[in-house]
Amino acid sequence: MKSVQQTPKTGKVYLVGAGPGDIELLTLKAARLLAEADVVLIDDLAGSDVLSLCPQARIVHVGKRGGCKSTPQLFIEKLLVREALAGHKVVRLKGGDVSLFGRASEEFAALEDAGIAFEVVPGVTAGLAAAAELKASLTHREHAHGVAFITAHGAEGAEIPWQALAQSALTLVVYMGVARAASLQASLLVGGLRGDTPVIAVENASRQDARSVCSTVATMVKDFALQSLKSPAVLVIGEAMRERAVQLAGQATEAALNANTKIASVA
Repeated sequence: MKSVQQTPKTGKVYLVGAGPGDIELLTLKAARLLAEADVVLIDDLAGSDVLSLCPQARIVHVGKRGGCKSTPQLFIEKLLVREALAGHKVVRLKGGDVSLFGRASEEFAALEDAGIAFEVVPGVTAGLAAAAELKASLTHREHAHGVAFITAHGAEGAEIPWQALAQSALTLVVYMGVARAASLQASLLVGGLRGDTPVIAVENASRQDARSVCSTVATMVKDFALQSLKSPAVLVIGEAMRERAVQLAGQATEAALNANTKIASVA
């Protein structure tokens, strides 16, 4: 009797949002999928702590950071397809939320073209984590009835309608804006946003080393440089931030005064 040769079973890909860095902000579904995964492709921004949830998996680091050596996107897409065709359960772990500024659409298309089944698991995006870090609402019934999530990549081009955004009265949550602070500032001012509009930058939102820098549109470049602000950081811009910015500035002044008093007493 002839043996029947079975066709290898195709695996499945799960595109999972890892959140902003705090492992406790992962969804229960994300944690379960990591515990079941054969292979995990992880972004730099996803945070290495989450790897404790998948000790059984083969880990592939596919970092993509602005200004640094990055894994080519085409390589990532081919690897996803190859691992799924090998019958593996693959988790593609992305920092923040899958559908915001993570080039997920290209991975969706590659998987669809290859006939690979996939599922998307949302995560907490850095903009929401920044608001939580600040204990501030992104909307305010008197100042902002909505919010816009924007990447600063196109700040020097015409593809982002900065004038419309500046006049929209929306809270602007800008990703990848630190390295482009000067061009972003110019675009907002030319677009009509007032120079005294509050800007609060949140570095490493949700992580233990998180910190915030309060500024305005007119002074953001100077203030970020003085505070040595670094990526990953999210910029929250708009009138909805004014009250919180004043409170944070007051706390910073009080802390500085207390520090000076201690120094004087020691002397």
